[in-house]
Amino acid sequence: MFKGAEIKEEENRGQKKSLYSGSQQHTMQSLKDHDALIPRPRGTLPKVCAVALAAVTTGGTALLSPERLFGWVAMVILILTLGPLLHGLCLFAEEMIYHSHTRYQGRGLLSHVLPACGLGGKTLLATGLAGLLLYLAGHPLPHKGQCWKLLVLASALYALFKSLGVLGPSEVEVSDICEGRKMNVAHGLAWSFYLGYLRLVLPCLESSIAAFRATHQASRASWGRDSRKLLILVPLNANIAHKLEEEDDNISFYDNLPNSEIDRAGVRGRVYKHSVYSVSDEHGKAHECVVEYATPLLTLYSMSQESSAGFGEPERRQQVLLFYRTLLEILEHSLDCRNRYRLILLNDEHEDDPHFLSKAILRNLQQQEKEEFCLTPPPHQEMVHPLARAPGARAPDARAPDARAGNGDWHQPEPEPEPMSREPTLMFSLEKPQPLREPVENTYQ
Repeated sequence: MFKGAEIKEEENRGQKKSLYSGSQQHTMQSLKDHDALIPRPRGTLPKVCAVALAAVTTGGTALLSPERLFGWVAMVILILTLGPLLHGLCLFAEEMIYHSHTRYQGRGLLSHVLPACGLGGKTLLATGLAGLLLYLAGHPLPHKGQCWKLLVLASALYALFKSLGVLGPSEVEVSDICEGRKMNVAHGLAWSFYLGYLRLVLPCLESSIAAFRATHQASRASWGRDSRKLLILVPLNANIAHKLEEEDDNISFYDNLPNSEIDRAGVRGRVYKHSVYSVSDEHGKAHECVVEYATPLLTLYSMSQESSAGFGEPERRQQVLLFYRTLLEILEHSLDCRNRYRLILLNDEHEDDPHFLSKAILRNLQQQEKEEFCLTPPPHQEMVHPLARAPGARAPDARAPDARAGNGDWHQPEPEPEPMSREPTLMFSLEKPQPLREPVENTYQ
């Protein structure tokens, strides 16, 4: 009798571990797919390469001409800093003559206008130190006049080429600056979407769904655990259909959630609403969920259609990925929105599949039902002595110690429901809760 219960429990535990392992593999594969699409923030590899290149060249110069090393280094630094200073003076002339009042509103010359033109303290300090070092080290060229002629000519030509765009920043540098300073279109749209919409409606979403389910009794069975979140669709091509059923005939509009009214920007009782859709799987079973596209993507798509915006398809795709990454980072750190949303990135490589959208939605719905987000091993289930539930068995004395408590195999039973009759703490299953042990016929009684 004991052996049959132990075998049954081991089988249940093996099924749980198998489900846990399969869900974990599915989660890791999904993360790898997203990592292959979403660009990561740029790192410090260019700086490391520049430092290594400068160290190698400086070391080579020290080996070839050690007596003139400091003079050469000082002259090169002076050329590299005098050029930006002259170019900054050219920019300063434009700003002071035409834009000092409109762009700077009469703010201080030293505190705002000069740094904006590149005439900051770091550049001035580097130029002064380089000039001092050159004076102390002596002139590295045979004739003293050649050194100053080279400095003046190189600096003037640098300012010219910089103004003509020959020495302008590359696309990678511009992208790095915009991403580092949060100046991209995607950053603004993501923050606007969060502050102006998601942060207002997501805290009320659970109560709206509860009210909806109370008035729609027939749909209760089709609401899963993850269906109580807002599914936000982010297509890479930013092409959004206003009706989901036009994209996939396995999706049909069901009803709207109760409206949420919030006083906003002088509008009393501004209405925010969500739509409930019924998504059918391959077996025809309906799954209801609250799903919508990320509205700011309409702006990105419209900008790419306007020639005056200078926003082509490659830039649009890059901005969509940055929008997804930025919005995900914002929502992950938001206490108001945590566990109330799910972002779904739609790859446009599967547009030939007429049911790609419904499959993507169902995959995300089922993922929450079957997987365990914690990547640690599943918790050890407590084992109850079989005689504790045997028919006609005497209830154990709570004061008496358990005979096998020392080896950790058995625990004292508690007057609680069956061990598997309530939902486990970390693991979720689509199956109905079942007891660990089924009734076993005892032929020896």
